[in-house]
Amino acid sequence: MSLSIRNQIPGTVLSVTPGEVMATVKVRLAGGQEITAAITLEAVEDLGITAGSAVRTLIKSTEVALSTGPLDGVSIRNQLPGTVVDVATGGAMAGVKVAVAGGELTAAITRDAAEDLKLAAGAEVTALIKSTEIALAADGRG
Repeated sequence: MSLSIRNQIPGTVLSVTPGEVMATVKVRLAGGQEITAAITLEAVEDLGITAGSAVRTLIKSTEVALSTGPLDGVSIRNQLPGTVVDVATGGAMAGVKVAVAGGELTAAITRDAAEDLKLAAGAEVTALIKSTEIALAADGRG
């Protein structure tokens, strides 16, 4: 199956914490970072996700925020450090490609935000992703 979601990073499930309707799934990405996805318990069961499962994290570019450093005092726990590879600006929006350990993320942010942050190739940034905005796909590896 082909998807329009370009942010796809493989990883391995470290743990699943089930709730009544939702579960949190901790994943170690290919580059060694850990992120958390909040998905339905039904999806966990349907996909057969357990500790050790190979998964692919799927993140829409519009759900990736950028900062020029790590942030404290925010509820967003998924903070991936990276380096800007490219910034493509249009009329209102900018597409920012960020190299992170184990892959690459694209963030779709406003052109004004990209200019205010002075984003350019080589800039160090932190990609911020809410756990509710990360989908998982069973990867079929292993």
